[in-house]
Amino acid sequence: MTTPTVEVFDTTLRDGAQREGITYSVADKLAVARLLDSVGVSYIEGGWPGALPKDTEFFARARTELQLRHAVLVAFGATRKAGVRVEDDAQVHALLDSQAPVVCLVAKSDPRHVRDALRTTPEENRAMVADTVAFLVGHGRRVFVDCEHFFDGYAADPDHGVAVLQAAFDAGAEVGVLCDTNGGMLPSGITRVVTDVRARVRGQLGIHCQDDTGCAVANSLAAVEAGVTQVQGTANGYGERAGNANTFTLIGNLVTKMGLRVVPAACLPELTRVSHAIAELANLTPDDHQPFVGASAFAHKAGLHASAIKVSPELYNHLDPATVGNDMRILVTEMAGRASVELKGRELGVDLTGQDAAVGRVVTAVKEREARGWSYEAADASFELLLRSELADAPAPLFELESWRTTVEHRPDGQVVSEAVVKVGLPDGDGGTERVVAVGEGNGPVNALDNALRAALVSRWPQLAEVALSDYKVRILGWTGGTSATTRVLVDTADKAGEWTTVGVHENVVEASWLALVDALTYAVLSR
Repeated sequence: MTTPTVEVFDTTLRDGAQREGITYSVADKLAVARLLDSVGVSYIEGGWPGALPKDTEFFARARTELQLRHAVLVAFGATRKAGVRVEDDAQVHALLDSQAPVVCLVAKSDPRHVRDALRTTPEENRAMVADTVAFLVGHGRRVFVDCEHFFDGYAADPDHGVAVLQAAFDAGAEVGVLCDTNGGMLPSGITRVVTDVRARVRGQLGIHCQDDTGCAVANSLAAVEAGVTQVQGTANGYGERAGNANTFTLIGNLVTKMGLRVVPAACLPELTRVSHAIAELANLTPDDHQPFVGASAFAHKAGLHASAIKVSPELYNHLDPATVGNDMRILVTEMAGRASVELKGRELGVDLTGQDAAVGRVVTAVKEREARGWSYEAADASFELLLRSELADAPAPLFELESWRTTVEHRPDGQVVSEAVVKVGLPDGDGGTERVVAVGEGNGPVNALDNALRAALVSRWPQLAEVALSDYKVRILGWTGGTSATTRVLVDTADKAGEWTTVGVHENVVEASWLALVDALTYAVLSR
C-alpha cells in the first residue's frame, strides 16, 4: 500500500514576512528560499509581484539566481477586480510577468466580506474567481486558490464558500485552500467543517491556519486527518499577530507521527539547521523551546529523567533528536542527581568511570551553589571546570590571585575610560610562584579586567591572545529594593575554534564578572 502524500506549501516570504519586526531584503528572500528548498517543501510562495516592488524584483532575480531542487516557486496575487475584464487587470498580468509556474490567488469566501469589502454580489465574486483562474490556466499556469476567511464565512453561510471553491475547480484550479484567516478555530471545528466540505466538492483541498488560539499546527493536522492534502505554514511560525502554523513543526509531526511522505527522507535532518538559519536572516533570536528544532526540545533537567535516560534515551525522548537534526542535552541544576552529572560528563567528554565519590561531591556542590544563585544550565564551560576540579587528576589553578582593582574615570572631554590592575602569582616550575602585575584599559570595568587578566597570563599561554569576550549578560537575583542584591553574570567567550559560556555569582557585579572571566580563560587554556 502506498503511503499517502501531503504537500507542504511554505509562505514564509509572503505571509511570514508580515510578522512585526521582520523586513527581508531581496537577497534575504533568495537566501530563505534556498534554505526552505533544502528541507524539501513542495512549494515556496515568494510574494506578491506587481503589488510590491521588492517582490517583483525577487521573481525577476529568482529566474537566474534560484536553482530549486525540491520546491516549486509560487506567486501570490488577487483575482480580477469587480467590474474589470481579466484581460485588462494589471495585477493579473503582473502574475504572468513573474513567470512563476504556480499562482496562488486570494479570493473572498465570506459573504460578509464580499458585501462589505468588495461591495459586489456573490455571483460577481464567483465570476472574478472563475475568470482569473481560467485566464491563468489558459496561459500555462498552475493555479491554487486561497479562500480567505473560509471558516468564518462557513459559520455565516455554509454554502457560500463551497460555491466559491466549486467555481475555482470548474475553471481549472488544482487546489482550494481553506483559510482560517482570523485564527479563531479549534481542532474539533476544523474537523467538522473540512469533513463536510470534503464531501461536497471534488478537488484537492488545502489548509491555511493562523495561530491566534495557539492551535494552528493542531488545526492543520486535524484538517489532514479530515482529508486535506496540502498544508500551508511558515518557518518558525512567523506571521501576523500570533503567527502561522509552523512549517517545521508540521513537517516533524506529519512525517514522524503520521507516517506521511511530506519531504524526502534525506531532508528531514535539515530542519534544525534551517530553522536557526532563517531566524538569523530574520534578525530574530531562535526560539529555544520550539518543538523538534529548539535547543531545549530534547533538553532534560530533572534527575528522575536523567536516571531513565541513562538506561535508555527513548524513555524520555519522543523520537531520536538526530532525526530532525537536533541533539539531546542534559541540564545540570539543583534538580540534578548522579545520573544527570554522569550523562553531562559523558556529553562533555569527561570520563567518570570509577569516580563515584567525585560525582557525589559535584551533585552536592551544584545543589549548594544553586541555592546561592548559581546556574549551570547555560554555562557548560563552568560546569566542566567544576566537574574536573573534583576528579583525582584535577588540574591545578592557572594562578593565585593577589588582588585586582578597577577604576572608572570621566575625563574632561567627556570620554569615560575604565582601568584595571591585576596582581597574580604564576607557577614558576620550581614549586614557587612568579608575581605578575598587569594593567588593562577598556570601555567598562569588566572589559578592562578581561584585558588586564589576559595580559597577565598571555606570556605563559600565548593562545589567550586569540580569545575575546563576545557577549555579557547580567541578571539581578532576589532584588528587594535599593542597590543591594545578588548578581549572576554569564560571559560568552570565543576564539577561532568556537565559543563557550561561563558563570559568576556575587553581591558585587564586578566580582561576579571576575569569577566568570577566570573560568573563561581557564577553560581556554585547559580545553583548547
